Amino acid sequence: MNKKRFAVFTSTVLATSLLLSGCQLLTGYQKIDEAENATAWSGQVIPMNGEVNIACAGTYHCEITQIDRTSVISTGTHKPVDITMLISISNADGIPYAKLSKREQEQMQVDTLPLLDNKSVKIVPLSASGMPGLINYYARVKPIKREVHINFYPENNVDYIERFALIDEFKQSGTYLLRAYRRKSPQNNGSLLDTASPEPLCIDLLKDNIFQRRFCKQSDTDNQGEFVETSMIMQESIPKVAPSAP
Repeated sequence: MNKKRFAVFTSTVLATSLLLSGCQLLTGYQKIDEAENATAWSGQVIPMNGEVNIACAGTYHCEITQIDRTSVISTGTHKPVDITMLISISNADGIPYAKLSKREQEQMQVDTLPLLDNKSVKIVPLSASGMPGLINYYARVKPIKREVHINFYPENNVDYIERFALIDEFKQSGTYLLRAYRRKSPQNNGSLLDTASPEPLCIDLLKDNIFQRRFCKQSDTDNQGEFVETSMIMQESIPKVAPSAP
């Protein structure tokens, strides 16, 4: 399994010390084997008043592995760590939410019970994954500043993982999407070196489809293999001018 380093971001880049250490000691880890694949998924994020939805997309598969100190999806089983966090969305006949009419959606009893507190995490089956047999989930949490860890799978290979984490305010309710993609280089002239090197992986943070932040993987010596926020890259590229003498 790829064990590349990953960084946690605030407005500045932090050290890569926030690995998923201690996850096995968290409540519910022993219930991995009890978590069954959901028989239905929503097909869309269902907004809840006063809550934040966190989702990921853009690669063959992606998983929210941790929110703050709570483990969410297991990297080993690709299933919820704690089955009690899982919400299944379908009507009495097992028809997924997204395939129901608007009137049927309004009449359907969805788990709309408010989250108990800021530590509460609920996960909802969103859609079938690009990897056969796996499911994409999104998370429901309270709107406060949070640390989110996500595994992205750029290839159809469960052993190739790009680990990403960030700290963001998440203080306004709504849907936050972390979308991964390969950035096209404007300097790519089609040379053998250019075509042999993969385009860098970037991750955009969007809130209700509005761009918020961007992180791209770096190949330079100082930040090799790390995701760095583009605003930081732009600041570092500005030449420093020594103050003039009085």
